[in-house]
Amino acid sequence: GKFSKSRGVGVFGDMAKDTGIPADIWRFYLLYVRPEGQDSAFSWSDLMLKNNSELLNNLGNFINRAGMFVCKFFGGTVPNMVLTPDDKRLLARVTLELRQYHQLLEKVRWVA
Repeated sequence: GKFSKSRGVGVFGDMAKDTGIPADIWRFYLLYVRPEGQDSAFSWSDLMLKNNSELLNNLGNFINRAGMFVCKFFGGTVPNMVLTPDDKRLLARVTLELRQYHQLLEKVRWVA
């Protein structure tokens, strides 16, 4: 049925935490099914389906393709990279942004 905090219907932050499902899987799923102007429906079977088909299969496919590319073009070994000063500045900036992004995600609190 429709979620209702006052009636205790739904899955809420504290309940999601108690499932043992990692926060990143919840984040992926909630972003995937986020409403675009209407309510969205939740079901455990849909969470499982999206996790398995969209997240794991696509991620696994990406990793497999990357591995095949490395084998085909680099003899199965990722070659050493020589980074320019510009590359190093870019990596430092991306690393900083990702750390800040992760810290903000960890601080998210749902407000009812």
